[in-house]
Amino acid sequence: MIDKLEYLLALARERNFGRAAEQCGVTQPTFSAGIKQLEDTLGVMLVQRTSRFLGFTSEGERVLEWARGIVADARAMRQEVQALKKGLSGHLKIAAIPTALAMVSALTTPYRAKHPDVKFTILSRTSIEVLSMLENLEVDAGLTYIDNEPLGRMRAVPLYREQYRLLTSAGSPLGDHDRVTWSEVAKIPLCLLTPDMQNRRIIDQLLNAAGGSLEPTLESNSMIVLFSHVRTGRWASVMPEKLAETLGLTERLRSIPIVEPEAVHQIGLVVPPREPMTSLVSALVTQAKAVARQMAKPISS
Repeated sequence: MIDKLEYLLALARERNFGRAAEQCGVTQPTFSAGIKQLEDTLGVMLVQRTSRFLGFTSEGERVLEWARGIVADARAMRQEVQALKKGLSGHLKIAAIPTALAMVSALTTPYRAKHPDVKFTILSRTSIEVLSMLENLEVDAGLTYIDNEPLGRMRAVPLYREQYRLLTSAGSPLGDHDRVTWSEVAKIPLCLLTPDMQNRRIIDQLLNAAGGSLEPTLESNSMIVLFSHVRTGRWASVMPEKLAETLGLTERLRSIPIVEPEAVHQIGLVVPPREPMTSLVSALVTQAKAVARQMAKPISS
């Protein structure tokens, strides 16, 4: 039955029979027959359909919740047995919001030093997509905001606090300031993330509260695109402090603290609230706690 439950999860992700079948590596007739067999076994209709997928029935939604837990437990059991047999190995998939992508290496690098047989896939996603992918077992863990919008049932490990800087050239408006206010930032042209990103929603709220009418001169879902424009010396943006440090500042590029108010948000690792956790995820949580302790230490003078 596990394979049929995997079919159900694939259908929940793809919302399309053909794509779900392809993801499961079977033909569409085989896939549809598997869903029908699951319905016959349980004695209820799970999927609303004509010639295409229309959604899940109320019974289907409930079975989907059970399927996520059962499939996750089956995967965890296989990983645990494999780890007992030949040590920690496998594939970790992590989805991260764009502003946290540069910090993923702080987790993966020491992790792989301890567990060299583990491979990684890192995906850039919105905060909403991170939670959805975790719910549907598409990824093992996520990096996202943990204090601004609801996380649902996810377990969170705080990593670091995100503080904001105005990135601009020294010769641009506000470029000669040591500190700037959100009210001042609201008056200059900015390039920012697209509105589907939680970072953008946070910045919108701060700028609107400061009396600004936000109309970015450029939008992108990539921080690299924004940073490459700012580096030309002809654009300005608002970015998290740690991201700006990681990407690197040039001689003519300045990272200026934004105050009044001094906004801070918490970034953390989020994982499904399953017990026991898979061996791979458990090791990642342990590593995240170690990174958090390291980042919380004051810098010695």
